[in-house]
Amino acid sequence: MKICAFIPARYAATRFPAKLMQMLGNKTVIRHTYDNTVATGLFDEVYVVTDSDIIFNEIKKNGGNAVMSRKEHESGSDRIAEAVAGMDVDIVVNVQGDEPFVKREPLEKLLQVFTGDDGKKIQAASLMQVMKEQRFIDDPNYVKVAVDKNMNSLMFSRSVIPYPRSKQGTTVYYEHIGVYAFRKDALLRFTNWEMTPLEAAEKIECLRYLENGIPLKMVVTDYMGIEIDTPEDLERAAAFIQ
Repeated sequence: MKICAFIPARYAATRFPAKLMQMLGNKTVIRHTYDNTVATGLFDEVYVVTDSDIIFNEIKKNGGNAVMSRKEHESGSDRIAEAVAGMDVDIVVNVQGDEPFVKREPLEKLLQVFTGDDGKKIQAASLMQVMKEQRFIDDPNYVKVAVDKNMNSLMFSRSVIPYPRSKQGTTVYYEHIGVYAFRKDALLRFTNWEMTPLEAAEKIECLRYLENGIPLKMVVTDYMGIEIDTPEDLERAAAFIQ
């Protein structure tokens, strides 16, 4: 089974333009992400998929694999699907470009769900972590996921799910971490479907799978690091390295 990681990397970002080319220690953010993904040793190949000559050249000049894509894509998954269409690959892992502190353990747990007889039935999987602070649970910038007893996704939302109408017992909240693994054919089907109503309303790409009848197998893990969305995040990441 051939397993490859793909890192979608747009140069333009609404909240923090050119964030992937910001220096973090002695490397750019995107190089940290690429190098740490390679360092996990889990993948036959690792690629950065980008619409930017600047990012493409940053990876290539430092010995990495990069693929140019067209600019107009609704999501990172759509960008990756364009790249993998003609490639020989069985499992595609989407690692976010703004997650420079990629670790082996969460990705290894994610890939394990595709093994064995039960794993043959799984088309897509993703990571989540337990949320404990109420301010994050209430924050729409943090995507929440509700799961069934077999850890299959039921719903993703920026709203609080489940809503704690009953005050008895303890409600567990999960934050969706935007790292995905797909079978290649599932990813190609995804990109051929039109954007679905819930996906359009919530701006959460994996809802397109749910609305087409494909649940994501969810894997609980610890947080993978610091996501670089703002200049303040970059400062926190720099302090983390030191």
